[in-house]
Amino acid sequence: MEKTYSKNGLWESYRFSIILIGAIIIGSLIGIKFGEKAQILKPLGDLFINGMFTLVVPLVLVTISSSIAGMSDMKRLGNVLKSLFLVFVSTGLVAGVIILVVVNIFPPAQGVNLHLTTTEALKPFQTGDQIVKALTVSDFPELISRKNMLPLIIFSIFFGISVNLVGEKGKVVVTGLNALAEVFLKMIGILMYYAPIGLGAYFAALVGEYGGQLLGSYTRAMLIYYPLCILYFFLIFPVYGYIAGGQKGVKSLKYLVSPALTSLATQSSIATLPVNLEAAEFIGVPKDIREIVLPIGATAHMDGTVFSSILKISFLFGVFNIPFTGVETYISALLLSVAGGVVMSGVPGGGLIGEMLIVTMYGFPPEAFPIIATIGYLVDPPATMINATGDTVAAMLVTRLVEGKKWIENKISQ
Repeated sequence: MEKTYSKNGLWESYRFSIILIGAIIIGSLIGIKFGEKAQILKPLGDLFINGMFTLVVPLVLVTISSSIAGMSDMKRLGNVLKSLFLVFVSTGLVAGVIILVVVNIFPPAQGVNLHLTTTEALKPFQTGDQIVKALTVSDFPELISRKNMLPLIIFSIFFGISVNLVGEKGKVVVTGLNALAEVFLKMIGILMYYAPIGLGAYFAALVGEYGGQLLGSYTRAMLIYYPLCILYFFLIFPVYGYIAGGQKGVKSLKYLVSPALTSLATQSSIATLPVNLEAAEFIGVPKDIREIVLPIGATAHMDGTVFSSILKISFLFGVFNIPFTGVETYISALLLSVAGGVVMSGVPGGGLIGEMLIVTMYGFPPEAFPIIATIGYLVDPPATMINATGDTVAAMLVTRLVEGKKWIENKISQ
C-alpha cells in the first residue's frame, strides 16, 4: 500500500519539532550574540524545567499502573509471548552493543567541557547496597520523588499487576487510573506549549555562558546517529531477515519500505501499526503472531530508543568531562537503554521518563535533563523508523522461533 503525504500533512507531523528546534536555534543565537547577558533569560527556562520535574512523578505512577492494570487475557500468548520477549531483549542488546562501540570510537561530546556541577556517584549497580538503593526506598514518601525514579517505576508495575489480579473489583481503580493518566498527559501537553519559550530561553543562557561549543557537539551527535540508523536498517535488518527466513526472509524486507516512510512522516510507531500489519501479512507472518507481536512491538520494541539512550548517556559523560569507560559503566548503560527501549517506551511519556531516569541514576544535576531532552527531539525521526520497521522484523524472528525455520517457505507454497 503506497502512502502519499501532502506538504500540509508533513507540516502537521513535524510542526512541533520544527518549532521547538527553531526556538532552540533562536535562543542559541541570542546566547552567542549577547554572551553572559543572556543569563537574564534563565528563569524562563527554569520555569519549564521545574514544571516538567513536578509532573513527571505522578505521570510515571498513573501511566504505568493504568497500562498494566488494564491488560487482559494474557495467558493465551504462551510461547509467542516468551519468544517475543526473547527477541525484543536480544535485538535491544545487539543495538546497545553496536552504539557502545560507535560512541567509543566517535565520542559525541568530544572536546566539550561545560564544568557544570555534578555528584561523585556515577556508577550505578556497582555494589549490592547500590542495587538495593536503586531498586527500593525505605519509606513511601521517599517514593514520590524524581530522585527515586526506578523504585517508583517498580512500585507502579507492582501496583498495576495487583489491580489487575483483583479482577472485577479492580475495574473502578483502572477507570480512575486511566482518567488520571489522561489528566496528567493533558497537563504535559499544556506545558509543552511553553516548551519553545522555556527551552529557547534555557539555551540562550547556556550558550551565552559556554559559547557555541555545545551546539557543535549536537551536530557531532547527529552526524553519528543518523548514519548509524541508516546502516542498521540496511545491514543489520537483512541479518535478522536471514536468521528468520534465509534468503527469502532477506528478500521479504522489501515490504519494509512503506512502514519506513510512514514512520518517518508520522514519527509514531502506533500510527505505523496498520502499515506494519499489512507488510507482515505480505511477508507471510501468521495472523495470530502478527496481531500479537506488532501491537506490543509498537509500544515495547525500540532498538532506535536503545541507540538514542546510550548516545544520551555518553553525551552527558562527555559534556561533564567524565570518562565513558569501564565495565560497570557499559553494563549500567546497557541495562538502562534496554529498559528504556523495551519497558519505558510502551508508556505514554516514556521518552521523558527514560531521560529523567538517565539523569537521576547517574547523579547528574537537573541542568542535564534539557540537554538530553533536546537530543531526543533531534533523533526522533530516524529512531522511530528503526523502532517501527524493527517490529515487523521482530515478528519474523518470533515466527521463526514458534513455527520453525521452514515457516516462510511453507507460507509461500500455500
